[in-house]
Amino acid sequence: MRAHEAGALHAEGYRGPVWLETPGDVNALVPSLWASSVGRGEDGALTVAGVSVVDLAREFGTPAYVLDEGDFRSRAREFKQTYADVFDELCGGADVFYAGKAFLCTQVARWIRDEGLFLDVCTGGELAVAMRAGVPGSSIGMHGNNKSVSEIRTALEYGISRIIVDSFAEIERVSAVAGELGVVAPVLVRVTVGVEAHTHEFIATAHEDQKFGFSLAGGRALEAVREILARPQTLHLLGLHSHIGSQIFDTSGFEVSARRVLGLHLEVAREFGVELPELDLGGGFGIAYTTEHDPQSPKALAAGMAEIVERECRADGVAVPRISIEPGRAIAGPSTFTLYEVGTVKPVELGGGASRLYVSVDGGMSDNVRTALYDADYSCTLANRRSDAAPVLARVVGKHCESGDIVVMDEFLPDDVGPGDLIAVPGTGAYCRSLSSQYNHTPRPPVIAVRDGVGRVIVRRETIDDLLALDV
Repeated sequence: MRAHEAGALHAEGYRGPVWLETPGDVNALVPSLWASSVGRGEDGALTVAGVSVVDLAREFGTPAYVLDEGDFRSRAREFKQTYADVFDELCGGADVFYAGKAFLCTQVARWIRDEGLFLDVCTGGELAVAMRAGVPGSSIGMHGNNKSVSEIRTALEYGISRIIVDSFAEIERVSAVAGELGVVAPVLVRVTVGVEAHTHEFIATAHEDQKFGFSLAGGRALEAVREILARPQTLHLLGLHSHIGSQIFDTSGFEVSARRVLGLHLEVAREFGVELPELDLGGGFGIAYTTEHDPQSPKALAAGMAEIVERECRADGVAVPRISIEPGRAIAGPSTFTLYEVGTVKPVELGGGASRLYVSVDGGMSDNVRTALYDADYSCTLANRRSDAAPVLARVVGKHCESGDIVVMDEFLPDDVGPGDLIAVPGTGAYCRSLSSQYNHTPRPPVIAVRDGVGRVIVRRETIDDLLALDV
């Protein structure tokens, strides 16, 4: 446990984490951290899809989430096409469900629809966005460990393609609603396979001591299958679902997970004479937030997962089921950066001859809580100009009344950074807007989509009137 919300602030001689190297050029951009169209213009200012961030800040204000629409769409297409190609000979292709929890708004739902992906939602609110965007029910799946009767009814009335059931109570609930509506609900069983992704404890979701799914080790998953198969008038079992966590950088976790869930797939075939047609291996594919991270490409992920699934099915003597995956962060994350304006700059002595520059910006944990919530690391760069000043160890912090209100724990910025400068933090497209709040009564930033030299608002900035609107 950390002794102080601000981390190793008082460590003697602190020079930042071991992976953070002093840059030879403090203006250089690491391509893996940014959307494909991001670069620097002749004046040194950051540009995205041909638009200067100086112009974006002038037109839309700061802070703002700046989304490269072309980058978002291309990542979605790459997942769809790559997995279709790799799994084509094995099982006729694969289905890609964009995980809407990463970031969802009406326009993003339309992009997902237009690019031919499916959409995964986990609340009635996310389903309402999908419906408003015109995403057909046949292209929607629904997660959630505690779906209400109202949410289930809306989902079934809209004709969604699958409900991932998470408990015996939910099996009863879905069956009852389906019976009332006179429909047969398509379901998958979420299986807790006992594999923990190498990630933060609170976002590793396949170990046993957590709220999701039916335990494989305790026999609960097989019992859930039995319960569903006993209700053919109201429930249709499509297959099994497994999700092992987030920020996964290789397929080793999927290998153990697939082996175990396919073992259940075989057990179902032997005991009930049913070869389930589908297997959803979830999402959690990692992205680069800093130079520490080295994510695999969709092509490498698909090839690795296909090899694992084919090998296990061949060993068990069963046909390869149709595969589904659920990327969210890997599509939305790198497509977006957050643009801030610097307000206060303050050097702090750390002891042992070391110091850190505290750079305060006009946002903070209300627009990116992941640093405080998960100890997440981010990078950043001076965005409005090029600097010839020496790099200095900096910490980018927000404006909220919390010592843990940190946006970027450690980064090198030019030592002439000052009030009025713009700072851009890459990799903020996933979970930053989704987890945002109005803490300290701070209006949430807009989302600005940029494409072909034009920026436009797809989620508007909140106003003080919005903050006061719910007060009675």
